[in-house]
Amino acid sequence: MSESVLVALRGASFAYEDGPAVLSGLDFEVREGRALALLGRNGSGKTTLMRLLSGGLRPHAGRLTVAGEPVRYDRGGLTRLRTTVQLVVQDPDDQLFAASVAQDVSFGPLNLGLPDAEVRSRVAEALAALDITALADRPTHMLSYGQRKRTAIAGAVAMRPRVLILDEPTAGLDPDGQERLLATLDRLREDGTTVVMATHDVDLALRWSDDAALLTPDGVRTGPTPSTLARTDLLRQAGLRLPWGVAAARLLRAQGVLADATAGPRTPEELAALAPAPGPGDERTYRVVPDVGE
Repeated sequence: MSESVLVALRGASFAYEDGPAVLSGLDFEVREGRALALLGRNGSGKTTLMRLLSGGLRPHAGRLTVAGEPVRYDRGGLTRLRTTVQLVVQDPDDQLFAASVAQDVSFGPLNLGLPDAEVRSRVAEALAALDITALADRPTHMLSYGQRKRTAIAGAVAMRPRVLILDEPTAGLDPDGQERLLATLDRLREDGTTVVMATHDVDLALRWSDDAALLTPDGVRTGPTPSTLARTDLLRQAGLRLPWGVAAARLLRAQGVLADATAGPRTPEELAALAPAPGPGDERTYRVVPDVGE
């Protein structure tokens, strides 16, 4: 798949009113087809960066480009941007407002002025992609937290963006909900959507992403996830810990179990697969001693 730059900030700076600079002279790229994890401590500028990428904020200096063309911040320019980039915020209750799931998901396509048949097609497609077709007529206030998250993402997917930006999408979900959401994101990627995920979870980033971007006081450092999240100096600057998979890989290499050129485990299942199968002499027999009261 092509890895051309879809969206980029060039020399971007931003500060909130009467506050210090949150981002200064930032260069940041989202490349087509690469799952990107955005990581950093609270207050590092992740939310600001995501809102700059999606047009919710305008840089005070520098520029935002889409496919190499500078974004215009008039009505037409922002409409074009939002058909390319969609942001889903962390709390779905900040994004959902319509009476039913289908009505909420249809809001964006309707605002594009699309014909009714096209809107219905996009809504059906987005509901199916998020596995919530059965919830189409459900009132949004009667949804579980995980269902509300999926509905918020479906509303973004209905815009058919090339880039989908998610702020802490797995936060608040139980393990099963996390797995289902990650499977959904994999399907969206297979269909051509480039996904950017902001997260504090370094283990999730190691497992899921191709590239990791670490926001530090010195700026942003982006690179392939396994090598970037093995940089203890960058992790320290970003206020993050070492992922367990990187630590496990170091131990396995030190013990001669994993070759230096072999990628380390990203999931517990991959780690378990590296364990040698027990041989004939490895079985142990245990004798059950009955309780004296029996």
